[in-house]
Amino acid sequence: MNEPLKQLDVVALLCDKPDLGLRRGWVGTLLLEISPGVWEVEFANSQGHTVATAPLRGGDLLQLQMDPAR
Repeated sequence: MNEPLKQLDVVALLCDKPDLGLRRGWVGTLLLEISPGVWEVEFANSQGHTVATAPLRGGDLLQLQMDPAR
């Protein structure tokens, strides 16, 4: 059961977004809810450098869990 999305959650993109240069499976961080159900998401590379930020709907994102007990 997923909890509601919140700032700084780690998410994965569920579908390609070619118009934004984003690919399914990319992992990002929620920065800010810019309108109900729409989040500014930051995607970074393995060195921590931002490669993209984009507004995305919560339905296009999978909330990742770091604690399996949640």
